[in-house]
Order: sequence, then structure tokens, then C-alpha cells
Amino acid sequence: MLDLSSIAVFIPRAVVQGIPLLYGATGEILTEKSGNLNLGIPGIMYVGAISGVMGAHFYEQSAGGQLAALPAILIPLLCSLIGSGLMGLLYCFLTVTLRANQNVTGLALTTFGVGFGNFFGASLVKLTGSETASISLGATSAFFCAKLPFADKLGWFGKIFLSYGFLAYLAIIIALVAAFILKKTRLGLHLRAVGENPATADAAGISVVRYKYGATVIGSMIAGLGGLYYVLDYINGVWSNNGFGDRGWLAIALVIFAVWRPNIGILASILFGGLYIFSSYNNTGMDLAANELYKMLPYVVTIVVLIIVSARKKKENQPPESLGLAYFREER
Repeated sequence: MLDLSSIAVFIPRAVVQGIPLLYGATGEILTEKSGNLNLGIPGIMYVGAISGVMGAHFYEQSAGGQLAALPAILIPLLCSLIGSGLMGLLYCFLTVTLRANQNVTGLALTTFGVGFGNFFGASLVKLTGSETASISLGATSAFFCAKLPFADKLGWFGKIFLSYGFLAYLAIIIALVAAFILKKTRLGLHLRAVGENPATADAAGISVVRYKYGATVIGSMIAGLGGLYYVLDYINGVWSNNGFGDRGWLAIALVIFAVWRPNIGILASILFGGLYIFSSYNNTGMDLAANELYKMLPYVVTIVVLIIVSARKKKENQPPESLGLAYFREER
């Protein structure tokens, strides 16, 4: 079990494990607040990751090893945002414009996103001539992993709070800004109105289509950054097909655990990250089966929270009323 000497190591590991989940959950919360249930988040995060990897790879090749900090950061970021944003746009076109079933569309996007990532990931491996089924972007990753220079001088405080790359802090900022917008601004009020009752919002002059498209595309772009963070920061720029695991699904589970509040998602993502890696810090000699049971803990906790929230029936802790339902204006 954990002892006091390992806490300063465990907490940073839980944080970096939870940051991709926070990106995915924040993006999905914005999407669901508009009434769209996007189960394509795992695929979108995968596309965001491979898009950033492709941008970083081609920049490294063109720069000949002499990378400048600004383009080395901006190119993968922009590629990730564009790739994941296009996935969100595709989802909206199918579900909002064509009114396709949201559950089926989301699952199809997840399958497509994973296939897209694996295809281009394998293509990059062939281009590099690597003998292993992976590609390394260590030069670009160094910029994403860079931490504050004085972090090591501050002991346990520096390790716990200051030992992360800039994308980790950006995830927290985005979650806080999203929480503020949803709760305190007219934009957030309109978005929540669209998610709760699109017919009433439409009658009040709020563009349902515009808000659904905007929230879903922006949410997808945020989720895509979670995939980029995982590759270029968490695993130090090493891409290998099917290496993302179930983190996309954990991000969706985190939405329920955080009761659709991005600010709660910050602490919840750290908790999920800690539960996910807890087995590796348990020194009781557990076998593989027991380790896999420990990895189920985030899902078990989510189910418990869902039961509690459903039993209490507090309006502010419930999902948007029209979540997952297509809006037909002519039926208003």
C-alpha cells in the first residue's frame, strides 16, 4: 500500500494520468450541455493525437533536428485542433443536420477514429523505417514535457504542483473557464437552455443549430488535446498503435462522476488517474487478474455516483433533459 514517502511520487503520477481524462471530460461536458451525446470522444482523442503526431513528425523532418520552440509547439497543437475539430464537425453534420441517431454516430466515430489513427500511425512508422512498431518524437516532446525551472528546488511542493508540462496547466484553465462560462454568462445560459429544451430556446430566438455545432466542435477540439497530451507529454512522444487504452471511455465516465461540472472534473480526473494506476503502487504481489480488477475502480465509482445522483434527483446534478435526442423544429 502507499506510505508517506511515496505520496509525493504518487500524486504527480495521478495528475499526469488524469490530465487526458480532464481534457476529454471537459470537451464532452460542453458537448452534452448542448444536448448532444457524443460517444465518439475516444475516437476524437485518438484523431487529435495522431494529427498532432503527424504535424510534429513532418516538422522535425523539415527542420533537420534544429527545432525552434514556437513552431515545435504550435504545429502539433494546430494539427490536433484541426483534426479533432473536423471530427466534431462530422458528428454535428450527421446528428444535427441529418438527424442521425447520436449513439450510433458516436460509436461509429470512435471506430473510425481508431482506424484513422492506426492507419496513419503505421504509415509514419514505414516512412521512418523504424524496426519497431512505433515512432519517437523526442525532440518535440521535450518542449511539451518542459517544467518550470525552479520546480526541483521547492521540494515536495514543486513535485506536486509545479512539475508538469504546460498542457497540464492549460487543461485546468480550460476546465475553470468552461465552468465559469456555463454558470455565469449569457452564452452559458443559452447553451444550457438548448440542452434542456431546444424547442423553448428556439422560440426565444436562440439558434439551436449554431449552439449545438459550436459546443460540439469546440468540445471535440478540447478532447483532442487530451490525446495530444498523452502522446507528446505523458509517454514522451512515442506513438504506437492501440496504445491509448480505454482513456477515452474513462473521460466519458468522468463526465457522470463530475455531474456535468468542469470544475469538479479537475479533482475527479486526479482521483480517476490515481485509481487507474493504484495497482502499480500496491506492494502485495497481486497477480495480473487483480491488477485488472483495480483498473475497474473508476468505472465502479462512477456507477455508485450515478446511483446516488439518480436517487437524490437534484436538478443541478442531472444530465440535460434533451441529451441524446434529435431536435425537429417542425414538431415544435
